[in-house]
Amino acid sequence: MKLASLNKGRDGELILVSHDLKKAVKVTAIAPTLQAALDDWQHIAPRLQERYDALNAGTAEGTFDFNPADCASPLPRAYQWADGSAYVNHVELVRKARNAEMPESFWHDPLMYQGGSDSFIPPHADIPLGSEEWGIDFEAEVAVITDDVPMGANPEQCAQQIRLILLVNDVSLRGLIPNELAKGFGFFQSKPSSSFSPVAVTPDELGNAWQAGRVHLPLLVEYNQQLFGKANAGEDMTFNFPQLVAHAAKTRPLGAGAIIGSGTVSNKQETAHGSAIADGGVGYSCIAEVRMIETINTGKPQTPFMKFGDRVRIEMKDAQGQSIFGAIDQRVVKYNA
Repeated sequence: MKLASLNKGRDGELILVSHDLKKAVKVTAIAPTLQAALDDWQHIAPRLQERYDALNAGTAEGTFDFNPADCASPLPRAYQWADGSAYVNHVELVRKARNAEMPESFWHDPLMYQGGSDSFIPPHADIPLGSEEWGIDFEAEVAVITDDVPMGANPEQCAQQIRLILLVNDVSLRGLIPNELAKGFGFFQSKPSSSFSPVAVTPDELGNAWQAGRVHLPLLVEYNQQLFGKANAGEDMTFNFPQLVAHAAKTRPLGAGAIIGSGTVSNKQETAHGSAIADGGVGYSCIAEVRMIETINTGKPQTPFMKFGDRVRIEMKDAQGQSIFGAIDQRVVKYNA
């Protein structure tokens, strides 16, 4: 199934979206919101599936043209948003750029932070921020939404509780991160509201691309209408989603609707040359990564962070070139109170 939330009210209005993202139908009579559906997934999902099959067969009543610009993030707010760093190559580059050794534990124990989940930005809405001096960056990621997960569940158990998959723009303020981390208490101001793809999909929608708890497809990133990255989300993912969910649930249960992110999608590439799209590489899923490679190669970064008016587009397509989740398409703008 493909599910989305119209941008109405605090928690949206649940709709089903056809496989080709062309048509949609309201399903508020079954579940008013996506959170309500997740709260009783065992009973609600079969009814949604029946309606979804009718939508794709062209027999559902009340259909309308789907417009992703009308959507909030699938969960406009969530009880839990925890973002991992499953692509250890990205972490390794960060540390190499500042001549720091990477602890061996990073290969065995995921990094994860708890993000703000009370105000996600719609996928086609502007990103309002106070200053360009904050070092504005995007991070293209994949995430999963879980059902209830008991504390201490192992990865095999967690795999059975993954209900939906979606894309993320985890906005980061790179200029604020160093001072926050230096305090020894983690991210807060440096991680403003994130955005998610217009559509969340059940794993079966991905077919063979969903294997071993990973999405084996390129994550396409356009920056100011130029292809910036096409890293494969299934490659170089040290920790798969069941492992990330298990990490989050080690000391606490996760409630239905918990969102667990992959961290910046990053493929291991030759850093001396060839990693940019223009040089035949797969590019990058955030600006920080290209700046790290520039620092490693030349001693200092050259690519600036985002300015007001800059635009980022994040999308994933199947083997036939069909968009799966719809696109996150956003501009950074000056915040005015």
